[in-house]
Amino acid sequence: MELIDRKEIIVRFSEVDSMHIVWHGNYLKYFEDGRESFGLKHNLGYLDVYKHKVMIPIVKVSCDFKLPLEYGDTAIVETRYIPSEAAKILFEYTIYRKKDMEIAATGNSIQVFITPDGELLLTSPSFYLDWQKKWGITRNNK
Repeated sequence: MELIDRKEIIVRFSEVDSMHIVWHGNYLKYFEDGRESFGLKHNLGYLDVYKHKVMIPIVKVSCDFKLPLEYGDTAIVETRYIPSEAAKILFEYTIYRKKDMEIAATGNSIQVFITPDGELLLTSPSFYLDWQKKWGITRNNK
């Protein structure tokens, strides 16, 4: 089963630079908006994780820019969960410009599990394994 979420974002004036296009750092914020929306839809939000006394910091993120978004554009952030055997959460992102569905950016992120004391968990917590089972996730070796 593939888990995907799509969230619309209207580009605000405060998100553009002097060239009137979205400043590159804001695409990472759009990825964050996508993760939050995904988490709310699929019960894997930050508060869902935190109630199990676990945190999930980002350890890697990448973004490839395809075309600029401008003030007033509506973007669609598509967030796809990527199953993994490892104790981490993988997402891939595609940001579309809604008016023509052209791809504005693509990217991915990796999150790991840590305790509140900052200790890295080398195996997936039981609540996460239960979450995967609930959604019929087939794990692979990514």
